[in-house]
Amino acid sequence: MNFLITGAAGFLGSHLSNRLVREGHQVRGLDDLSTGNPDLLDPGVLFTRGDINDRPKLWTLLQDVDCVYHLAARVYVSESLLYPREYNAANVGGTVSLMEAMRDVGIRRVVFISSGAIYGEQAEQPLREDMIPNPGSPYAVSKLAAEYYVRTIGTLWGIETVCLRIFNAYGPGQQLPPAHPPVIPYFLRQATRNGSLVLHGNGKQTRDYVYVDDVVSAMIAASTAPDINGLVINVGSGVETSVGDLARLVLKVTGSPSNLIENPHANSGVSRMCASIALAEKRLNYKPSISLEDGLRLTLQRDPRFKNG
Repeated sequence: MNFLITGAAGFLGSHLSNRLVREGHQVRGLDDLSTGNPDLLDPGVLFTRGDINDRPKLWTLLQDVDCVYHLAARVYVSESLLYPREYNAANVGGTVSLMEAMRDVGIRRVVFISSGAIYGEQAEQPLREDMIPNPGSPYAVSKLAAEYYVRTIGTLWGIETVCLRIFNAYGPGQQLPPAHPPVIPYFLRQATRNGSLVLHGNGKQTRDYVYVDDVVSAMIAASTAPDINGLVINVGSGVETSVGDLARLVLKVTGSPSNLIENPHANSGVSRMCASIALAEKRLNYKPSISLEDGLRLTLQRDPRFKNG
């Protein structure tokens, strides 16, 4: 098959691109490199640096494409609190631009990569796709709005769509921005340097951590799975883990003597997050196969940033 992947040089985009190339598919990648790294991409990926709002470039890249994966987005929750307008422009406006270009060229399927963040604080766990979203940040709002645009436009213009709500994906190559880095690469970096692991809040808040290879398997299945048009599907591990337990597991797999420090005044986000993956199991034949402990060990082995401290 022929694929276009927007945000191809990002964490998830690069893993997806590389897997598809290894499986013998033709992959075109688009990324503006605002946060992505083209060095992560297999040489077989036909990479183009560019903006998703560049319609002539999109028209060219979309020729003869069977399916589009839309991952291009601004993704940092804390940054979205400062720049909601920019997040709306990139995540919502960019999505609409892509859908218009797909209509113009005649593309028939798009897999939109959304986020479990759209659920926000909920009274029940695990989180099901039929729950009313409760987004708690401009980032989450932008992802939810983009979902509605994708599904509505797809229905009106005859484009098959599926929206995958990815939970806390992790693995080798995950970005480590200076401000508010994702918790797993932050903990691994600190532990391999024997630095303290700081827990925001009391460490009892929970998340659903899912290894990147399992996420990619779900994304690939969504490109060809039958009878999923218009669906929103969770992609997680289905396992709820507290941040404190995660920190202790990181110390175990690294053998680090690092200390755990609680910062009770820090914003720790929603109290609980765990994905119901029943729909993914049924419609995508999705079976997450990598436990959190094994995923942490694989990340240590495959990510050179965590070698030798």
